[in-house]
Amino acid sequence: MPSPEQSLNPVVLPTRRSFLSTSAIAIGGVVASTSVSSAALFRHSTPIDLSFLPKVWAQREGERTLQSYARYLKGLRLKFITPEQVIKAHARRKGSTWNSLPPKSMWRAMGGTLKAADRVAATLGMPVKEVTSAYRSPAYNRRCPGAKRNSWHMRNYALDLQFGTSTYKVAQAARYVRDKGYFKGGVGRYSSFTHIDTRGHNVNW
Repeated sequence: MPSPEQSLNPVVLPTRRSFLSTSAIAIGGVVASTSVSSAALFRHSTPIDLSFLPKVWAQREGERTLQSYARYLKGLRLKFITPEQVIKAHARRKGSTWNSLPPKSMWRAMGGTLKAADRVAATLGMPVKEVTSAYRSPAYNRRCPGAKRNSWHMRNYALDLQFGTSTYKVAQAARYVRDKGYFKGGVGRYSSFTHIDTRGHNVNW
């Protein structure tokens, strides 16, 4: 069986376009500080269209907060994940329990994980198809089957992602990116999605 690096090499051949794209992501510093000093550039950007969100949920969160969170996500300058995908992942419910956006004090915690996921997407050569889970409120997490009581989703360090390829290939790419030093954290492979988090130490499942 070829090594992960051998199997992924055709995807990451340094053409001029892919080199410039992936270099920009690398320079973003996944393993460095996730503060977004450029967020002010987006302070007056065009507001996102919130019509894709459940109306009840959007009213609960408030348009001002949602637009502010969208500006933060835009400030990360991700190439393969959109702010709409991330926000939509929060707008879900289990029974009568709605999830929520993370508290503002936790927003920056997700920066490193999003940048790691963006790098994985660059390695695969395809955008994220769907963010199935990001931050989970404690109440919502309790309603998620199989969720751990101390889930990294509740700390806003974890993402569950779907791509247009097998979870085996995604997990392989995520571990390859992690081995290159872009992040430290967990990579978990499930039947329909791949989990990535930046807990600070490496673990696989």
